Amino acid sequence: MTSGYPELVAAISSEITRKGPIPFVRFMELALYHPIYGYYVRQSDNVEHERIGWSGDFYTSSDVHPILGRAIVGQARQMDDVLGCPAPFTIVEMGAGKGLLARDCLAAIHAGQEDFASRVRYVLIERSPVMRNFQRQNLAPWLGKAGLVTWMEGLDRLAPQGVTGLLFSNELIDAFPVHRVRVKDGRTEELYVDYRDGRFVECLKPLSTAALAHYLQRLNTVWPEGYSTEVNLLAMDWMEQVGRRMDRGFVLTVDYGHTAQDLYGSDRKDGTFLCYFRQQANDDPFIRVGEQDMTAHVDFSSLASVGETQGLHVTGFTNQMSFLMGLGAEEMIGRLEPESPAFRAAIHLLKPNGMGSIFKVLVQHKGIDRPQLDGLKFKPFFGSALAGCSAA
Repeated sequence: MTSGYPELVAAISSEITRKGPIPFVRFMELALYHPIYGYYVRQSDNVEHERIGWSGDFYTSSDVHPILGRAIVGQARQMDDVLGCPAPFTIVEMGAGKGLLARDCLAAIHAGQEDFASRVRYVLIERSPVMRNFQRQNLAPWLGKAGLVTWMEGLDRLAPQGVTGLLFSNELIDAFPVHRVRVKDGRTEELYVDYRDGRFVECLKPLSTAALAHYLQRLNTVWPEGYSTEVNLLAMDWMEQVGRRMDRGFVLTVDYGHTAQDLYGSDRKDGTFLCYFRQQANDDPFIRVGEQDMTAHVDFSSLASVGETQGLHVTGFTNQMSFLMGLGAEEMIGRLEPESPAFRAAIHLLKPNGMGSIFKVLVQHKGIDRPQLDGLKFKPFFGSALAGCSAA
C-alpha cells in the first residue's frame, strides 16, 4: 500500500490522474526533488532524524572521516602545480550535501598559510535550500573570508569555459532520477507508474524517449527475459554541462558504480535500484514516498565517453581505496591511535570488500596533456576498462 508524505503523494497522484501513467524517472524526480515536498528539498519533520549521516537514512564518506577531504585537497594541490598555479584556482563541488566534505577540504586548504590557500575559490552547486542551510552552518569559519566560498543553484550559473581548476562530486550522480526498463516477451519496455485504488503501481509501456532508445541501442547488449535495469540519462546531460564549463583543469567523480560492461552484464538481472530508510535498504519505491532515499549505480563508461565529446579526456579510473592510498591515507591513518573510533572510521573507507572497492573514482582532464597524478598510482582496473561498452 502506498505510504509517504501526504502532500507529495497527493501531488504525484494528481499528475497521474491528469496525464495518465508517468515514466518512473518522473516519479523519482518528484519523490526526491519536488520543489516543495521532495525528499531532498523539504525540511525534515523529525529533528532527531537527519536524512544524511550516521543517524540518517544513509551516510557518505564525509560522514565517516575527514580523510577523503584531505586526500582530495592533496590531489588538488598537485593539479594546481600541473596547471601552473593559476589565480584563482577554482574548486567547484557539485551536490555538497550537508557541507561536511567542503568543510574538510577547506580545513585542509587553510591548515597552513601558503600561496595555494590564497588563490583558492570554493563554489558549491546546490539547489536545495535545506542543504544550503546545513552547508552555511558547517562552513561558518570560512564565510568571513571575502570571495572564498560562494553558492550557485546550478551548473548553468557558471560561465561557459569559466573554470580553471577542479570540478568534483561525491555521491551525487547515484541520486539522479533514472529510467527503469525490463525485458518482456523479448522486447525492452519502460517501467511507468500508475495510480489505482489509492496506491501507486507499476506498468510497462514503450520507451518514453528517443534518447533512451538510442542509449540502449548503443549498449548493443542482449538481455534475457525478465531482465531489469536502470538508465541514467541525466548523468549524460550533467557530464556535458561539466565539460562545457571547464576551461583548463580536472573533473573528479566519486560514486558507487561500474563500467557499462559490468553494470549491464547478464548476471545483474535485477538492476541496482534501491531505497534507503534509516540505513535499511529495500526495493519498493511506493512505500514512504518522499521519506526515503532512492538510488542506482552509475555507468562510468558512458560518463567517460560523453566527457570525451566535450574535451574531457580520461586521466584514470580507480577505486576509493586505491585513490586514498595513493594520496597518503596510510600515513594519515598511521598518526591515529589504533583501535580508536577515528582509526576504525578511517579504515572503513578503505575496506576492500566495502566502501573501498564499491566506490569508484573517475578523473578527467581538459586543456592539458595527460598528467601523472598520485591518486591514480594504484590501478585495480586495466587501462581499457572504460572503453569496453558505453552508451554515449
